[in-house]
Amino acid sequence: MIVIVNGKEKNLKAGSTLKAAVAGEPYVKGGLVSVRLSEKKVVAETRDFEISTDAGTMVMRLDESPLAEKWRSGMMGAMADMNSRWVTHDIVAFGAFPSDLEVDRGTYRYARYECFLALGGFDNNTTYLMLARDSHSGSYGAGRGVIGRITVGRHILDKVREGDRITAVRPLMSETSTEDVVVTDDLSFKLDDGYVVETCVGIALDKESPESAEQLLVLAGKGSIKATESTGSYVACSEDLDVAIPAETVRIRDRGSVAVRCSGIGTGRLYIYKDRRQLSPQHNSAGKAFQGMAIVSKAPAGSSFAVITDPPRALAVGMTQAKGAEFLAKAGIRQIRTGDVSDDAIIAEQSPEHTMAALSKGEAETFGVPRGKVFTIRLSEDDPLSVTYFRKITGLNHKPVGVLKVQFTFEGLP
Repeated sequence: MIVIVNGKEKNLKAGSTLKAAVAGEPYVKGGLVSVRLSEKKVVAETRDFEISTDAGTMVMRLDESPLAEKWRSGMMGAMADMNSRWVTHDIVAFGAFPSDLEVDRGTYRYARYECFLALGGFDNNTTYLMLARDSHSGSYGAGRGVIGRITVGRHILDKVREGDRITAVRPLMSETSTEDVVVTDDLSFKLDDGYVVETCVGIALDKESPESAEQLLVLAGKGSIKATESTGSYVACSEDLDVAIPAETVRIRDRGSVAVRCSGIGTGRLYIYKDRRQLSPQHNSAGKAFQGMAIVSKAPAGSSFAVITDPPRALAVGMTQAKGAEFLAKAGIRQIRTGDVSDDAIIAEQSPEHTMAALSKGEAETFGVPRGKVFTIRLSEDDPLSVTYFRKITGLNHKPVGVLKVQFTFEGLP
């Protein structure tokens, strides 16, 4: 059977489970995986109509009235090639065309941008579509006659001149899709032919927010992110709040946007948005998800999911000088060795350390130390505050090898 995994076809045996699908893919043990069972797309005509004229294009949204339905079914087709017969301070009138509207000589109030039908000379053989350029009262022969309102391109009303033509009237279509998606951490979940699987969340980093992008890379340093909070609007990770984040690029937070809080309570918190939110000076843009939003949408608090980034983190700390050279070269970064420059030396420090800075500079210094000078230690979690402090001062809170600076020593003490 054919299963789509992270956008690529995989040929699996009938009856295979998720375990077979995630093999060789970005995945962390216990992480969430999404499985799309089916998708139904529906294309439907909306109540919005695009009116193209010699002066420009507008969009009219029809209301729910019977008269609006009459215009849609019986008069819309007559609008193409109609001229603007007259333009006043109050209205633009396109026509004329015949109709079966009844005459009503009453005076009615019209709001700016309303669209209504009118009878020239109180004769339904000369019916007009009128667009209100300003709020006013008038007697136009067809009752109030309102069928809708201009919602887009309102400035075109100021540009229309007598004689300008309507070149086309087109209904705007909407496409909606309904997906049957399961999000699970159960690798025994059975698959079927045509299922679509995503094993991770893919995020394109925002190069204009290098510090916020680095915070994302740190939080995803082990290949996954933990959803410490989950609401209807976002999934958040609050695992590293002991940081200072400068104000960087701010953007509208659309679905899939990734942001990092840069001030106030919760500085350093990472957000992946499920719904659109407006600009906030407290939230830097860190990137945009290009894959795995089904996972984000259904991730409960306490769950984890694999994360890949574009570009990936360019940090060679913990590698040998030789491996670090290969790793950095793949990212287009030239290595400059310092300290112990032998191939087997362990890289203890890298400068610049942040990915965006290293990529921008195109080179990075890697400080090597002999393998015997790198020690493995076990930290006691009995005193979490002390452990957090130790990780912070050594750099172990954001990289695999830390450095403990010696400020002074006492003779006779180890």
